[in-house]
Amino acid sequence: MAALLYTNPESTADDGQGARPLHPGGGANQLRVRAYNERLVLSLVRRNKGLSKADIARLSGLSAQTVSVIMRALEKDGLLMRGDPVRGKVGKPSIPMALDPNGVFSFGLKIGRRSAELILMDFIGKVRASLKEAYKYPTPDSIRTFVRQSVEKLSGGLSPAHQQRIAGIGIAAPFELWNWVDEVGAPAEDMSAWRDVDLIATIGEIVPFPVFQQNDATAACGAELVFGLGPNYSDFAYFFIGSFIGGGIVLNQALYTGRTGNAGAFGSMPVSSRSGHSSQLIDQASIFVLEEMLVREGRDPTLLWRDPDYWQQLGSTLDIWIDHTARSLAIAITSVCSVIDFEAVIVDGGFPRDVCARIVDATRKATLKLDLQGIEPPHIEQGAVGSAARAIGAASLPLFSRYLLDQNILFKQMN
Repeated sequence: MAALLYTNPESTADDGQGARPLHPGGGANQLRVRAYNERLVLSLVRRNKGLSKADIARLSGLSAQTVSVIMRALEKDGLLMRGDPVRGKVGKPSIPMALDPNGVFSFGLKIGRRSAELILMDFIGKVRASLKEAYKYPTPDSIRTFVRQSVEKLSGGLSPAHQQRIAGIGIAAPFELWNWVDEVGAPAEDMSAWRDVDLIATIGEIVPFPVFQQNDATAACGAELVFGLGPNYSDFAYFFIGSFIGGGIVLNQALYTGRTGNAGAFGSMPVSSRSGHSSQLIDQASIFVLEEMLVREGRDPTLLWRDPDYWQQLGSTLDIWIDHTARSLAIAITSVCSVIDFEAVIVDGGFPRDVCARIVDATRKATLKLDLQGIEPPHIEQGAVGSAARAIGAASLPLFSRYLLDQNILFKQMN
């Protein structure tokens, strides 16, 4: 489980005996914050499908009796479900356990510079429903309206009993959303309004459950670690190409967020342009670069966010952008791997899957053209989570806050 950072306005810290319930108006009062051993069992079951009671006792170091008590409590609360008995071995058939998808729900909100997305996710990480809204640039008022209407609509699709199992809402948003005003093309006064906005407090005023927040690219990296290719690699660097490019770092199967929570801010890395001038990666490998190309051609760039099929109509313009993006990514990847010997680099973004595949293929080829003396080339892979990675990472925050252990703690427990 990823070490996803979260900020919770409620005081729900676990004292080892079970935490205090959330405020009475919360939509998740029926399920308390789980004690450590219960989190451990849930986390082991989530990561290792089909574990029996004996398997859980062996992996956790807990006694069989303790595991039995915990599993009965988790089943009673609707968090665990039994699979079909596995026969054919000596003794009683083993019963594989799994997380109940309907055990917990959470919302994930992605706030981007061109669009917002809200998803409803279940306990096993499946997106049950989502709503999106494209805009020229975000304002606090428009985001509040979007969240209020979307939460009401998506919650309405759940039964009353399942509505009581909503653990919270996570927010994935760029740090300093007001920056890069010229690139976004937004009025400075409108973007400056974000300087005084406390997102946790603002969203907390319009939803009846706890609110959590994380940097958007870090959240996407966390989603890849938990639900994507993360289990395949101990260490990897992660690049997410959105309006601007950002990323995240995973070390020893745990999300590394750094001193300020902004580790993996790869957009600020210096790279050289084709003309030889130095610039930042954000100016060379971001979707806003493609937007500028389309504007110069007299084409509508807003369709990039409104119509996924529009990408297939871009022709040679898309080809040029992919080539330019791949060249800059290759330089950045080489720089990153000269500092940390990453086993893999994972690339994803806010575009159709086939576009991502083309970028990854072109980046692999561009990397091999660079001077790699002294550097072991990493595996360069396409992300498995896709364009919703930021929202999925955000939706994970309430789950890890209340029910699961992060990856780093889990591995220490198992070793």
